[in-house]
Order: sequence, then structure tokens, then C-alpha cells
Amino acid sequence: MIKAYAQLEPNGQLQPFEYDPGELAADAVEINVEHCGICHSDISMMNNDWGMTRYPIVPGHEIIGTIGAIGRAVSHLSVGQTVGLGWHSAYCMQCLSCMSGDHNLCNTATGTIVGHHGGFADKVRAMASSCVPLPDGIDAAKAGPLFCGGITVYNPLVQYDIQPTDKVAIIGIGGLGHMAIKFCRAWGCEVTAFTSTDAKSDEALAMGAHQTLNSRDPQALQESAGHFDLILSTVNVKLNWAGYLGTLNKKGRLHFLGATLEPAEISVMQLMGSQLSISSSMVGSPAVIAEMLDFAARHNIAPETEHFAFEDINAAVEHLKAGKARYRVVLSRI
Repeated sequence: MIKAYAQLEPNGQLQPFEYDPGELAADAVEINVEHCGICHSDISMMNNDWGMTRYPIVPGHEIIGTIGAIGRAVSHLSVGQTVGLGWHSAYCMQCLSCMSGDHNLCNTATGTIVGHHGGFADKVRAMASSCVPLPDGIDAAKAGPLFCGGITVYNPLVQYDIQPTDKVAIIGIGGLGHMAIKFCRAWGCEVTAFTSTDAKSDEALAMGAHQTLNSRDPQALQESAGHFDLILSTVNVKLNWAGYLGTLNKKGRLHFLGATLEPAEISVMQLMGSQLSISSSMVGSPAVIAEMLDFAARHNIAPETEHFAFEDINAAVEHLKAGKARYRVVLSRI
């Protein structure tokens, strides 16, 4: 039996829950969970904000642990090896996306917490191909958020061939945004953080931003007209997108990483005039996750984390909901 924490209904408390995972599949592994981050996506799923939650739900998709068992067909991982598991726990391995290396775009990929029990537990199971070994130089206690937030901000740098000479702006200096600052700075880019508070401004500069701009000051947006090659939006609220588009350079890109539910009001004419692009993405393939981890190890990039015991899981969730996290919350067993 796997011992976990589950939520039985929207807005309920997490409570002890046990389930029998059955026989281990030939292509799967069982992970002994040591650390698991708590992401806003976990809370969205717990509350059924996206309309696809099935209860009981065991959240947790920023998982770090050691392999306790492997299926008979698994040869590239071994018992005792430290691995991470992110948003996806399985792929079809047959579609064009999977065969092209874009596993995260697989239409039938299994979400780690979508119809599948996640990492708020002592163990979790997943297809071996979705688990990525931790390289030397990565702190396992801090690594969990890299498997969701980290890969989410890293993936567009790879997908859109962002250059080290590019000027990048980041909207929202929180769980995603603070990692975006660190990755973009290490990438070589000029990094600007949009923020609305002095405290966040000081922290953004300390984490590597070259400068900050007050996101509540229309004059600041006007003075930055035509400056940025890429804007990464990590927020999940509606903003003055036309104002931000005005800060993009010719052929610039506004890329959405935050799951904004409200429609974005965008003027096609504004896009046409400077040949601007609008795009969005989430997470990345196992290969890009592995590359991201190597990059993080080389440049000593780690999320800013606060740690709670698994037994204090409801307090940890409330800490995140209250906006007190600086900047990622992680459940730790050891």
C-alpha cells in the first residue's frame, strides 16, 4: 500500500489516504519520495479550477526521490538512484510528438496529478522514461521545483533560440519568475524584472536582474518602448498586454508561462506593425529537463525554497495560498 495525503473534495483539507497501486508495470518505476514541491498548479487541481480534477486527488508533481523498484523492461535506471519526476508521469511513446522528442506535447500523456496519484505520498509510480536522474551538483532538497517551475521557464529559451545578447523582461517575480531571473541571467541575457514593490525589487536584483521596472507605472512602460526581445509573463491574472507589447523590439515575443484563465485582449494591428509574436508553453520534454538540470548544476542555479515536514502539509499549503512563500514551498521527509 502507498501512504499518501489526498483531498476528497474542492477546497477541502488534505488527509491521510492509502491506495494499492497494483503490480508494477514493466516500463515503470516506483520512487521513494524524499522531497516534493507544492506548486500553484497543485492548488488549482485541488480546487478543480481547470475542470479536470478527479477526487480523491493526491497532488504533488515536483518530486525528488530514490528508485525503490523497477519494472522488468527498465534498463537505464537502477534501484537506489536519485531521480526527479515532474508534470508528466507517462507518454504514449508512439505519436509524432514523442517520436520527435517533444514528449511534453503528447496528446495522451499522463499528468502526474491528472487521473494519477502524485507525490504527496511516501511512494509514487511513473513510466521510467518520464523520470530524470539528478546530476552531480544539484541539491536534492531544492531540486523539486526545477521539475515544474524550472523547466517551464527554461524551455522557451531553448525552443525560441534565445541569444545571450537578447534583452529579456520578466513579469511576476514569484515562484516562476525568480527562477526565470536566474536562468536568463546565466544564459547571458540582459534581465529586467517587472515588479510593484520595493522588497521584490531588491530581491530581484539580488537574484541576478540587471534592473527592475515598476509594473504599476505607465511612464515606465512608455520609457521602455521597443527595448525587449522577449517578455516572459509568469502571472495568472489579466494585465495591460498592449502596454507590455509596446515595450517589445522588432520581432519581439510575449510568451505566457502563467496559466491565465481570462482571454488576453491583443491588437493584431499592434502585432503586425513590428512583426511581434505571442506564444505560450508549459514544462518540457525529459531530454530538455535533463539539459536544464545540467545547466543549473553548471551555473549553480537553485530555487529559493522553504521546507515543511510532510506531516505539516496543510500548513504548507496555506502558507502558499496566503502568498507568504519565498519563493517555493517544499515538503521534505529527510
